[in-house]
Amino acid sequence: MSEAAIQQDIRLSLGKCPAVRMFRNNSGAYKDPRSGRVIRYGLTTGSADLIGWQTLTITPDMVGQRFARFLSVEVKAPKGRLTPEQETWRAAVQRAGGIAIVARSVEDVAFLVA
Repeated sequence: MSEAAIQQDIRLSLGKCPAVRMFRNNSGAYKDPRSGRVIRYGLTTGSADLIGWQTLTITPDMVGQRFARFLSVEVKAPKGRLTPEQETWRAAVQRAGGIAIVARSVEDVAFLVA
């Protein structure tokens, strides 16, 4: 199964959960043929394919308050590997308290909708 097909399945699966919002993060660069300038797009080099949040309700001592936990999902084919930049992104998100995972199937993100 291709990364694009896996990603589409993951987006459809996560889209069924009202507490999860994910967005496609296209990133890369384009060289303008007229000016020769390189135009970069996306969050940053190495940022994940899918980014978003999971809405959670805080513990009993903060009843009623809600917050959004940052989610970062890098989609890879079964044998795909993270680049060093993607590994740096994943580690930074995790250090900050977010969830950053590598997903090779819908099952890898099932815990987000449980």
